[in-house]
Amino acid sequence: MAGPHLQQPSFLLATLKADCVNKPFVQRCHDLERVIEEFPAKELHGIFPWLVESIFGSLDGIIVGWNLRCLQGKTNPTEYPVALDFLDPSGPMMKLVYKLQAEEYRYDFPVSYLPGPVKASIQEQVLPECSLYHNKVQFPSSGGLGLNLALNPFEYYMFYFAISLITQKNSAVTHHVSPSNSAYFILVDTYLKCFLPTEGSVLPPPYSNPGGAIPSPTPRSPPVPFTSYGMHHTSLLKRHIAHQPSVNADPASQEIWRSETLLQIFVEMWLHHYSLEMYQKMQSPHVKLEVLHYRLSISSKHHGSPAQSSYQALHAYQESFKPTEEHVLVVRLLVKHLHAFSNSLKPEPLSPSAHSHTASPLEEFKRVVIPRFVQEKLYIFLQHCFGHWPLDASFRAVLEMWLSYLQPWRYAPEKPPQSAESLPRSVSDKWAAFIQENLLMYTKLFVGFLNRALRTDLVSPKNALMVFRVAKVFAQPNLAEMILKGEQLFLEPELVIPHRQHRLFMTSTLGGSFFSSWPPTITDASFKVKSHVYSLEGQDFQYKQMFGTEVRNLVLKLAQLICQAQQTAKSISDHSAETTASQSFFSWFRFTPSEMNGSYTGNDLDEIGQDSIKKTDEYLEKALEYLCQIFKLNEAQLTQMMMKCGTAQDENGKKQLPDCIESEDGLILTPLGRYQIINGLRRFEVQYQGDTELQPIRSYENATLVRLLFRLSSALNERFADQMDALCSREDFVGRLCRYHLTNPRLIQKIRYSPVVKDRTNQNWGPRISLRFLASYRTLISLLMIYFIASWFYIGPMGCTFIILIGYFLYAVIMTFFSEGWKPHEH
Repeated sequence: MAGPHLQQPSFLLATLKADCVNKPFVQRCHDLERVIEEFPAKELHGIFPWLVESIFGSLDGIIVGWNLRCLQGKTNPTEYPVALDFLDPSGPMMKLVYKLQAEEYRYDFPVSYLPGPVKASIQEQVLPECSLYHNKVQFPSSGGLGLNLALNPFEYYMFYFAISLITQKNSAVTHHVSPSNSAYFILVDTYLKCFLPTEGSVLPPPYSNPGGAIPSPTPRSPPVPFTSYGMHHTSLLKRHIAHQPSVNADPASQEIWRSETLLQIFVEMWLHHYSLEMYQKMQSPHVKLEVLHYRLSISSKHHGSPAQSSYQALHAYQESFKPTEEHVLVVRLLVKHLHAFSNSLKPEPLSPSAHSHTASPLEEFKRVVIPRFVQEKLYIFLQHCFGHWPLDASFRAVLEMWLSYLQPWRYAPEKPPQSAESLPRSVSDKWAAFIQENLLMYTKLFVGFLNRALRTDLVSPKNALMVFRVAKVFAQPNLAEMILKGEQLFLEPELVIPHRQHRLFMTSTLGGSFFSSWPPTITDASFKVKSHVYSLEGQDFQYKQMFGTEVRNLVLKLAQLICQAQQTAKSISDHSAETTASQSFFSWFRFTPSEMNGSYTGNDLDEIGQDSIKKTDEYLEKALEYLCQIFKLNEAQLTQMMMKCGTAQDENGKKQLPDCIESEDGLILTPLGRYQIINGLRRFEVQYQGDTELQPIRSYENATLVRLLFRLSSALNERFADQMDALCSREDFVGRLCRYHLTNPRLIQKIRYSPVVKDRTNQNWGPRISLRFLASYRTLISLLMIYFIASWFYIGPMGCTFIILIGYFLYAVIMTFFSEGWKPHEH
């Protein structure tokens, strides 16, 4: 809760609350703009917390506010531009922020709504490393509940703006809303461009004359001292500006303060989420020991706000964090802009002395913005997404965010001219330092993607596209070589140098301000890579080489899976073509074997369509080509792999069976075969293997006719069994004709079924008559249509029946000449 809520509600606040119910949105915004212009800061101070909450919603998600995530120009053409203008960096809301900032007001933000790791550490009286929280933690007064952060107006506004992406994620979102077109997404982009400009400097705030002078409250010292859970980052501005600045400070310092604050808030609210295990792994042994000593020292004392129990603390750390696709898209926007912001850094002067005198705070900020503020938390965030995101096409958003971070050269100001051939351009050697200092982003996350890809259905065009995108990015010329160079630097044996052992735990922020204590440039590239890896994963981390044997085997498995997916896509394409060709007019006048034996020949992937299957094949083919380029795969291995995939087809060369082995009891699935069935890559030809006369009545059959015709067929078969057996045993034309009409299971071709007892397929019922086809609604409708058409030519039922029998007899005679090896007829 904010401080002003403890005071008596003002008349202005009551009036504005009433207007929210009685006036339309546009009118309310105009009234608020007038109030901000005319009223003094003392009056506006009382409405500010309510106004922020009414715009961005409450922290508990109950109050939706303006619902900026669903506000779009197409669906809300009137409210959309008004909201953007009101919240613009030069709009009325920011004018209110700066007006209150001039008076140095403070507003309380509950610690309980901060990200899980930050909330848990503050509640355990361990100060977070981010300077954003320093000197702001306020303990509750007598009768108060919970800890609070004392924030200035700019921080308070940005805290609410950033955290609304998390707290309001359960609000109703219509299906036609595109996150990249929402007012929230546009505002994030606008704030980034304003406070982290790629060209020029940050626009100065519109200074306004305060209506009344309110003294700045003295910082309240916490009754219990805090310890830091990490070698905390010293603010970039410590030399230039106090931690609680006023708008009358130096303009250069002011612009950097707003830039750093905005970035820290975005990173803390959007990326600072992970589990207890990851939180503990990120702490060095020295810090763990320091925290342990501290907790032991305070455990024997009595304080007004005691620390939580160990169970409560562990529970608080284990945050159930599930980022949404919109959340990931916003983080990707942040990553892309930070690359552009960092790449806009002016070239360093040749003279180091000139650099120290001419570099502005903004230029220095660009130099360290990614490694200091973003790298660690983004790596943890990506690891969380790679390990917990569902195995579906929505992972594309996470994938593109990751690939955007891996390619800072895409956002460099100098862009080479696009050639007509659109050949991939080589990655410049100047990016080698970035790749080495972000080695785990390339290698460990690539292994994480491989493990995901091996568990997905690559026949799906969307999944195939993701594999293609990753392979294409990593196949850029010179990129794989630079990654390999980074791995070699990490694996170099380190010399036992005393000062180096001490520096391993040092960061760029130890002691003092940024400008006074930044350590000299480290020329040892190997140490840089080791420092990066150990700072993110800890000293006991067992590195898995991207170009090592283990990962290479994973790539070979993926290549095999790609080959299998290509064969499956081809099989689906062939099956779809056959189905289309068989759907002719005459197919209504006969009936297919699949309807009688109960086989299922369809597949959910049949609905993909020929165009999508073609895209899948193109994506997989190019992905395989790129993987061969990256890992220098042997063509002989791939050829052998393709042949192995091809042998999995059955005799007709079209239908693939799951991987299995022969046994005395039939076929037994291998682990690969189980995986293929679970992911829909392969399937057995599921058929009814019992007596076709006794199979369940189908939906396209008349139940009464089925039973009557079965009794009639059984009586005929029992009465003429010996005669039919004698006729089918003849080797002349009559025997061939009878074998064509009478079912004989001994002539059925062997089909590889799912694992069954072999004796079941060897049952023999002998030649017999089957009239069940006459119970099919399709057969009955076809006969009625023939009789109806015959009536037009004045042909009676008896004559029409005679013509049908004669026509079928001639058809059977012709087919008998060519079909001694024909599949036995069922009627």
